[in-house]
Amino acid sequence: MDAAEFRRRGREMVDYVADYLESIEQRPVYPDVEPGYLRSLIPTEAPLEPESYEEVMKDVERVIMPGITHWHSPRFFAYFPAASSYPAMLADMLCGALGCIGFSWAASPACTELETVMLDWLGKMLQLPEGFLAGTDGHGGGVIQGTASEATLMSLLAARCKALRHFESINPKKSEAEILSQLVAYTSEHAHCSVERAALIGGVKMKKVPTDQTFAVRGEMLQAMVEKDKEAGLIPFYFCATLGTTSSCAFDHIAELGPICNKENMWMHIDAAYAGSAFICPEFRPLLNGIEFADSFNFNPHKWMLVNFDCSAMWVKKRTDIIGAFKVEPLYLKHENQESGLVTDYRHWQIPLGRRFRSLKMWFVFRMYGLKGLQAHVRKQVALAKEFESLVRADKRFEICAEVIMGLVCFRLKGSNELNQKLLKKLTKSREIHLVPCQLSGRFVLRFAVCARTTESRHIQHAWRHITQLTFELLQEPGH
Repeated sequence: MDAAEFRRRGREMVDYVADYLESIEQRPVYPDVEPGYLRSLIPTEAPLEPESYEEVMKDVERVIMPGITHWHSPRFFAYFPAASSYPAMLADMLCGALGCIGFSWAASPACTELETVMLDWLGKMLQLPEGFLAGTDGHGGGVIQGTASEATLMSLLAARCKALRHFESINPKKSEAEILSQLVAYTSEHAHCSVERAALIGGVKMKKVPTDQTFAVRGEMLQAMVEKDKEAGLIPFYFCATLGTTSSCAFDHIAELGPICNKENMWMHIDAAYAGSAFICPEFRPLLNGIEFADSFNFNPHKWMLVNFDCSAMWVKKRTDIIGAFKVEPLYLKHENQESGLVTDYRHWQIPLGRRFRSLKMWFVFRMYGLKGLQAHVRKQVALAKEFESLVRADKRFEICAEVIMGLVCFRLKGSNELNQKLLKKLTKSREIHLVPCQLSGRFVLRFAVCARTTESRHIQHAWRHITQLTFELLQEPGH
C-alpha cells in the first residue's frame, strides 16, 4: 500500500467506523457464537501471496463482527463504560502514525512533556492537592498507565520496596526474605480482583477488610485488623481503598482510613477506576475528601471521560518512591537532564519499557469538549441511571440493592438467587440488552450500568420494557 492508496483507504475506514457507530443499535449487542467459532472461518496458515484490502475488509464483517460484543451500543449496560469519542479516535490515529516509543524524554520530548502537563491539567480538574502535581519542580506527578490494575500493582510494588528498605535500615540483621514474609497488605472485600492479583504478583499477603451495610470500609474495621496483625508480629505496609467498587459503586471512607494509614506508616493507594471521572463535578468532589492522606491515586479516563482505551491516570505524592523501586539505568538509555522537575523518564514509573503517545487523546478530548462538556456527559449518565432506578422502584416485584450514587443501578427480582439467575439467562439469550451480575451480601444481583456515550432516555425505557417483559414470561413458568 502506497501513500495514495493509504489516503483513499483511510477515508473509507473513517466512513466505515462512522457508519458502524451510527448504526450500532441495529446489531445484536451480544454475539451469538460458540467458543472456537473463528478458527473454522479462516485458513489455518497465513497467506503466501498478498491479498487485497477489499478481501480483508469483506472478512471483517464475515469473521470479526459476528464475534463482537458491542461495547459502544446504547443497549450495552454491562461492566462499566468503555469511553469513546471522535476526538480521541482521531488522536489515536495520529499516535499510531507518529509511532513514538516514549520510554525516555530523549526518545520523544513531546511525548513525555505533554503527558506531564495533561496529568497536571486533569489533577487540577479533580482539585487534587498540590503535592500530586508535577508543576515544574514538584515532588509528585502523574503518569498514564495502561489499566487501573497496572496502577495498583505499581503502587503495591513501590510500597513493598519502601517498606523493605525502611525495615532493613532499622533491623540490618533481618534478611529481605524474613521481612517479606511479615509484610501484610489490606483491601476491601469488595475491591476489584486486580488488587488481590497485585499482591500475588508482589509476593505479599493481602487481607480483605469486611465492609459495612453500604459495602464500604470504615476506619475502625481497618484499625482492628492492623492491631491484631501487629500483635501477631506482622508488618502492615499497604492499604488499597476503593472509590466506586466494581460490584455496587460503594465508596470506602478515605477521610477515616487515611489518618490510620499515615499513623501506621502504611502506603495508601486509592483506586477510583470508574468513579474518578465524576470528581470533576463539584457535587461529586466531596467523595474524594481524604485524598490528602493518600500516597497514590488512580482512575481511568478510558472508562467515563470520553478518552478511548487505554488511558489510566495515576498520581504519586513522591515520585522518588516509585522511581526508586524501578530504576535501572543502562548506558544506552542515559541522557542529559534526567528526572529534573521539567524532565521525566516514564520508563521508571511503569512495568513496560516502551509506551505509546497516549496523552494526545487527553489533549484532543480536553480541548474539544472542555471541562463543561465533560461534566455534562457525567451528569447526563447519572441522570439516566436515576431514571432507571425510579422505574425499578415503581415495580413492586423488584428491589434496589445498593445506593445509586453514579451511573450504576444494582437491582434484583424479589425472591431466590435462582430466580434472578434465570432472569439474567433469559436477558443474555435474547441479545437485546447486555447486563452482568454481582454478589452482594450473598444475594445474586443484576448490575445495570449506563455505559455508551450515545445512551438516551429511550434506551433506558426500552431496556426496562424488555426486562419486565422477560420477567412476566419467567413468572408465568411452572413453579413460579
